[in-house]
Amino acid sequence: MVRIRLRRTGLKGQPSYRIVVADKESPRDGRFLEILGFYNPRTEPAIIKVKEDRVYDWMSKGAQPTESVAQLFTTTGVLDRFARFKAGENSAALLEEAEKAFAARIENPKTRR
Repeated sequence: MVRIRLRRTGLKGQPSYRIVVADKESPRDGRFLEILGFYNPRTEPAIIKVKEDRVYDWMSKGAQPTESVAQLFTTTGVLDRFARFKAGENSAALLEEAEKAFAARIENPKTRR
């Protein structure tokens, strides 16, 4: 089974994460199929950048997000847009909406210690 999950990067005590597609049995920081995005919880507000077109593709093929990734997708609205994508809405309009939402969300991020 293929899962969409977080892969930890960064120094000790300074985590940042990549959102990746990986086989369920592979280790957390091991082999993966594709990088779908980036999550940095240390900035204020947290930066969550996702390649939504690739997420739609993988989820339509049956990839399941983990609980933590599902929370991130809910925060950014990816799951809502994916439901609309499955219902038949135009993907170009959804991707444009996602870019506008990302641009509105980022406002001078500062890294916390």
